Amino acid sequence: MPTIKSISSLRNRSREIASICHNQDEPVYLTRNGEGDLVVMSIEHYERLKAQVELFEKLAVAEAQAATGERGITHARLMKKLQRRRHGA
Repeated sequence: MPTIKSISSLRNRSREIASICHNQDEPVYLTRNGEGDLVVMSIEHYERLKAQVELFEKLAVAEAQAATGERGITHARLMKKLQRRRHGA
């Protein structure tokens, strides 16, 4: 269940909100005049969400390439290419 607080709580109870974000590892939704206004979350939570979005974007590109029949590189070829680059070849 999401935690919902009024925006004045951010000013009056910022430590409590920070504690919720860190201890429950969930965002806190802030309202203004009864309407959703902001979301507050820990940096760790934000970074995980950001990484998920980037992964989903890459997966969407890969799916689009596969749907058009575009061929990619095999895992074995990629690993060889990375090893050569690592060893300066």
